[in-house]
Amino acid sequence: MPLFAYKALAANGSVTTGEIDAADRPEALRVLDRKGLQPVNLKETAAAIKKSGTPSKGKTEEVKPKPSAKEDVIPDGPIKLKRQEVVLFTEELSDMLSAGLQLEPALKSMEGRQELGNLKAVSSKIRTIVRDGVNFSVALKKVSPSFGPLYCSLAAAGEASGALDDILKRQAHYLKALAELRSRLILAMIYPAFLVFAGIAVVIVFVTTLIPQLTQLIESTPGGKIPLPAALLMGFSAFLSKWWPFILIILIAAGLFFKAWKDNDANKPKWDRIKLRLPLFGPVIVSRFYVQFLETMANLVANGLPLLRALELSRDATQNQALRSELDQVIGLVGDGRSFSKALIRNGNFPPLLIDMISVGEQTGKIDQSLRRAAERYDKELDKDLKRIMALIMPTVLIIMAALIGTMAYLMITGIFNTISNLNK
Repeated sequence: MPLFAYKALAANGSVTTGEIDAADRPEALRVLDRKGLQPVNLKETAAAIKKSGTPSKGKTEEVKPKPSAKEDVIPDGPIKLKRQEVVLFTEELSDMLSAGLQLEPALKSMEGRQELGNLKAVSSKIRTIVRDGVNFSVALKKVSPSFGPLYCSLAAAGEASGALDDILKRQAHYLKALAELRSRLILAMIYPAFLVFAGIAVVIVFVTTLIPQLTQLIESTPGGKIPLPAALLMGFSAFLSKWWPFILIILIAAGLFFKAWKDNDANKPKWDRIKLRLPLFGPVIVSRFYVQFLETMANLVANGLPLLRALELSRDATQNQALRSELDQVIGLVGDGRSFSKALIRNGNFPPLLIDMISVGEQTGKIDQSLRRAAERYDKELDKDLKRIMALIMPTVLIIMAALIGTMAYLMITGIFNTISNLNK
């Protein structure tokens, strides 16, 4: 019977090695599973290969399992997941690991679930890779790009510290907090966007249908004379009716040019700085950055990552190039030996309240808790900014739309009354 050398993780997180007799590799994996061991590496030893008649020169040969029929139906290549699926995967796996299951049985249990959709294929592929001795964090990166570098780095930290279940639970909470933040931003803009599109639709109806009909009515009336403001409006309407295809092409071309300009790597920092200076929306972007940055830092530091590495990962999770450059300077200062709070003071672009809260955390040795409290504070600031935008945008849009449509209606009614007055003379 072949002899397999193994390296595995015990339930308490310790690493154990040894040899077991098994008919084949799957049987060896089942033996380890019954012992409560999670295999990290499993190889058939050279001695066993010689006994079975296979020539060997003292090297080990790893036996690969044949793909099962179930694995044949799993799609090849990376699998794209939705944000909700990533959160569900993280929650399910952390719950199973917290309940005492080893990683591979937990993934196998998720693979057998009926309602998980793409997560079944992801769990199966990750389990196959992990069974071959590859780290869980590396398997995540290979199977799906949706997990991202920050997620994979946290998983690697969890494997190294033996607290993968706690780290996944915190990561699930973090992902849900970010999803809730995005949904709040989207909901805050739905009603103003609806008002703008409705106003634009009404203006188009006026310009393309009602005003041309009124012009024909007045011109066909004996003595009909169009007032100057109404004549200007009707001239503008006629211009749009005649040249709207070219105007549409110009607007589309301008939009594409602007998109190409802002997507150019050389222009991204300039555009990101412009976004930070936008009235109303700039403070929202800044508050959202602080919430995400502080939540990420608190999550990483609480999971045992060094401060400098946590700053680097938090910077990688920041999309705004202007803010990334600020974090680059802070990282450089921390790397030179300065404390986190001193580096923020030296940068000069971070609010004093945030610096004071971080300084208190450094003095007490509970910087993760200070970061989390700061994140909660800026989350409240973000709520205030969103409410302020809602309070200002909705009446502003209503006033602009009412003024525009009211002006058009007034000019049309004035033209009609002038025409009727000329008829009575």
